[in-house]
Amino acid sequence: MQGIPDGAGIRSTVWKLLLVYLPPDRGLWPSELAKKRSQYKHFKDDLLVNPSEITRRLDKSTIYESEEWKCESSGFLSRSEITHDEHPLSLGKSSIWNQFFQDSEIMEQIDRDVKRTHPDMHFFSGDSSFATSNQEALKNILIVFAKLNPGIRYVQGMNEILAPLYYVFKSDPDEEFSVSAEADTFFCFVELLSGFRDNFCQQLDNSVVGIRSTITRLSQLLKEHDEELWRHLEVTTKVNPQFYAFRWITLLLTQEFNFADSLHIWDTLLSDPDGPQVGLMFFLFIFSCLILLILWKDAMFLELRNVIIDPL
Repeated sequence: MQGIPDGAGIRSTVWKLLLVYLPPDRGLWPSELAKKRSQYKHFKDDLLVNPSEITRRLDKSTIYESEEWKCESSGFLSRSEITHDEHPLSLGKSSIWNQFFQDSEIMEQIDRDVKRTHPDMHFFSGDSSFATSNQEALKNILIVFAKLNPGIRYVQGMNEILAPLYYVFKSDPDEEFSVSAEADTFFCFVELLSGFRDNFCQQLDNSVVGIRSTITRLSQLLKEHDEELWRHLEVTTKVNPQFYAFRWITLLLTQEFNFADSLHIWDTLLSDPDGPQVGLMFFLFIFSCLILLILWKDAMFLELRNVIIDPL
C-alpha cells in the first residue's frame, strides 16, 4: 500500500480534495479558502472566550456610557453590570457562566488527551514553542467542534483522528497553507467525522449504524475466514471483540501502525468517494482488521494461554 507520495505538499492538497474541502475547480480555491478560514475565525471568536468577555460584548454600549468605565477597562465587570443570569454563581439554563463551568470538564479532558497525543513525536510533544502551538491548535479545534455539536461533544479518541490531519496540513511546505492549518484541519475533521460519527454517539451504539454493529460484522468475518481463532476468542476464552476491535475501528488504525504507515493507510481510506465508513474502502478496512487478527493469531493464542494458566 504505497499511497500518496510524501513531500511537496501533495498529500495535504489531495486530502483536502478528497474531503471536499477544496473544490475541483482550482480557480475557486482562493475564495473558498478565504471564506472557510474567516468562518473558523468567527467560530473561535464566539466560542473560545471567557464569559466576562461575552457579557462585556452584550453590554458594550451600556459599558461605554457607564460612569464605571475605569472598572471595566481594568478587566473586571462592576457589580451593577452583572445581571442574575450573568452572575458566575447562577445555575440558570441560560446562564453563560453555568454553561462555561459545564464545558470546563470537557475542556480539561481535551487538554489531558491532547498532551498524550503521540508523545514520541516532537511535532506534538515536548516543551518547544512549536509543539506547544500545535497542541493549542488541536485543543482549539476539539473545543470548537464540541461546542458546535452538543449531541456528540467530545469523545476520547477524537484527538487521535485529528492528529494525522493537522500534521499533514501543518507540514505543507507552502506557507500559505501551513499557516492556516488549524482552520483547514477543522473543516476536514468535521467532514471526516461525519462519515463515522455514529461510532462516537453512545445513543447509537446498539443501532445498525453504531459501533457494536460494525464490530459484529468483523466478528462474523472472522468466523467465516478463521473459525478456529473465532472460537478460541469468543467461545473458549470469551474475549469480547470490543476489547480489540473498538480502538481499531474508531481510530481508523492510527494506533496499530507507526505514524508514517498510518498516513498511507489513510490515503486509501480517504480515496473512497463514499467515505471511510461506507463503500468499498470500508470493507477493505474491515478486512484489514481481519488480517491483523489472523496475522497475530499465534501470538494471541500464546498470550491468552499465559493469562489463563498463570493469571498472575
